[in-house]
Amino acid sequence: IPALAEVPASASLTDAVFRRAAAEPGMVVMRRRDRAGIWQDVTATKFCAEVSALARGLMAAGIGPGDRVALMSRSRYEWTLIDYASWAAGAVTVPVYETSSAEEVEWILVDSSARAVFAETSAHAQTISSVRSGLPALEHLWMTGALDGLAAGGEQISADRLEQHRTARRAVDLASIVYTSGTTGRPKGCGLTHGNLLADVCNAVGALPEIFETPGCSTLLFLPLAHAFARIIEVGCLEPAAVLGHWPDMSTLADGLAEFRPTFLAGVPRLFEKTYNSAQQQASASKAMARTFTAAAAAAVAWSKAHDDEAAGPGAGLALRHALFERLVYRRLRSALGGRLQYAISGGAPLGERLGHFFRGAGITVLEGYGLTEATGAATMNRPGRNKIGTVGQPLPGVTISIASDGEILIKGPNVFPGYWRNDAATAEALDSGGWLHTGDIGALDDEGFLRVTGRKKELIVTAGGTNVAPAVLEDRLRANPQIGRAHV
Repeated sequence: IPALAEVPASASLTDAVFRRAAAEPGMVVMRRRDRAGIWQDVTATKFCAEVSALARGLMAAGIGPGDRVALMSRSRYEWTLIDYASWAAGAVTVPVYETSSAEEVEWILVDSSARAVFAETSAHAQTISSVRSGLPALEHLWMTGALDGLAAGGEQISADRLEQHRTARRAVDLASIVYTSGTTGRPKGCGLTHGNLLADVCNAVGALPEIFETPGCSTLLFLPLAHAFARIIEVGCLEPAAVLGHWPDMSTLADGLAEFRPTFLAGVPRLFEKTYNSAQQQASASKAMARTFTAAAAAAVAWSKAHDDEAAGPGAGLALRHALFERLVYRRLRSALGGRLQYAISGGAPLGERLGHFFRGAGITVLEGYGLTEATGAATMNRPGRNKIGTVGQPLPGVTISIASDGEILIKGPNVFPGYWRNDAATAEALDSGGWLHTGDIGALDDEGFLRVTGRKKELIVTAGGTNVAPAVLEDRLRANPQIGRAHV
């Protein structure tokens, strides 16, 4: 698919922050929840000022171009602020999952040679401190709740000096090292450049204007920002100025959705499974309600499938049932998700056709995509106007997908990472001489370029007769049973 956006060699991720502040100072780019539970608008000017102040604080503390700054925190406003301030100072951010063990934290901080780390809670700080004797490069441990003090220390750093640091970073320079939790061995650090993130985001936004560029569009980010999927949503909102909010606690997400009322969400299939199962369980309070929900779910799936048949479409009887269940079921489901949600982006694992058709029939279009950290989180995506449920969509603009002779999915494009941090052997295994990323996933392209992912090369079951069987298809059918949360074949 031809690229919609080309990234200039001089571009960096902080350009959008300073450009917005200069051109549209009053534009709301984020909303931040205060301690009283009130959502406060964050304008382009305010965010730029906070990024600049914190970046100068980092510079005053000795953080310079190329230095690694780690973050151990849940997804919250401060995470994004630190991310962009680190980039403005010329540094490279290193996400750490807030659930990581002390051993994992030690490995990431040692391998990345992080000079500074931010911790959200005292428990996070204690985990870091417990392994600090083995971290010779670490000089600073800062708390995310004390950013004002750090920023105040940079008042002597001039705006001109900050601008020199910020604009010295170019598209080829590293922006982040994201550690992937491999099935064996220690996590490997994927080095993602400013150009990788900008190419992936700008082309995804261009392919999905209905989501990112409509007036009043917004999202509530609850996925861990340590994951590349959440990271491209963060950057994807700040580039076109969709309003971004953060919610750190998955257990209270329903409250966050009701308060923030987003127009789109990014989630993993488990979220959509839990939403469906919760609605089904609530309906099981009586036999009549249970029968109504079962019939409504069947009508939603049938309605969605009928719309794939442009010639026939839904018949009069189905249209009548769908209109009835819109009043009885679908409207309530959407209300539970904030009432304004139109689109959701699903990635990280197979969604399954059943859920895709159900949500589309209920008025929420779930667009399934595919990618991996080494491809900056996204390589293919279904589009609002061309959503082939059961596939992970067509390549994003600028990305090429190929299927190797053994069925392995190969990716090429400006979103493909330059290599693993300090691990040439692993890089040589993932990237061939032609620049193709070998994903380890098995899949197939149809005649329209839509990709289906059928499993992992390492998970293929070879029968006694020599037949290759991908367990993912069977696992998806098992998960269709509401009593089964996870399945392993």
